[in-house]
Amino acid sequence: MILLDTHVLVWMSLDPDRVSKAAIAAIQDARSRGILYISDITLWEIALLARRGRIQITGTIDAFIHEMSSPVSVKRVTPAIASTAVQFPDEYPKDPADRLIGATSVVEQLPLVTADEKLRCSPMLQTIW
Repeated sequence: MILLDTHVLVWMSLDPDRVSKAAIAAIQDARSRGILYISDITLWEIALLARRGRIQITGTIDAFIHEMSSPVSVKRVTPAIASTAVQFPDEYPKDPADRLIGATSVVEQLPLVTADEKLRCSPMLQTIW
């Protein structure tokens, strides 16, 4: 079981060469067992990226979000995740999405697949890249 950071899900779909070999292997293994997850805030981040033109999509944002979320299961923000997200140390990234994704990883005990160096350096998280 693994949790994908937003950029990894986007890269898998739009630019798979950017995903590391270790991440690809972990994703393929998790996908074969049906245990590939994202945080629900990832859906919002993808919609925002598309709306702002930071990623190029064809069709509507709604259709794109549906397509992106089809191969994964979505982990909802729970009270425990919300609470954990605000308890990270000051040196942890301040971005609310990074905090909720990281908290999801911690609470759900899921390794986080991420290229984000700041997240990978956090002793709070188990990461794959």
